[in-house]
Amino acid sequence: MAHLHAVEFGAARPIDGYGAGFFRVGGERLEGAVIVTATGATPWGGYDDLAPLLAMAKGIDVLFIGTGRSIARLPEAFRARLEATGIGLEAMDSPAAARTYNVLLSEGRRIAAALLPV
Repeated sequence: MAHLHAVEFGAARPIDGYGAGFFRVGGERLEGAVIVTATGATPWGGYDDLAPLLAMAKGIDVLFIGTGRSIARLPEAFRARLEATGIGLEAMDSPAAARTYNVLLSEGRRIAAALLPV
């Protein structure tokens, strides 16, 4: 399992680690794909599960999409629907998305991550 560097997050819940098929957020292990915000994490149904991402659109500035073990192109319909809300989208492999999320979370930024497992 990979561990991420410790930083101060205040009350926010960082991504503590990840491994084959899971993420650990704020000390809690979650199996499969997840959506992570400063207040916690919930299971995510992947690219076909847009509703929770659209619901948080007004509360975040950037959404990091973790595409799994390696970077992959986002499905066009998925990308278009999210971009139409005004959210900034950043797609990268899930480990990079977790690290980037934590850095910006420690700065108090309005962000979220939707991560596919590695």
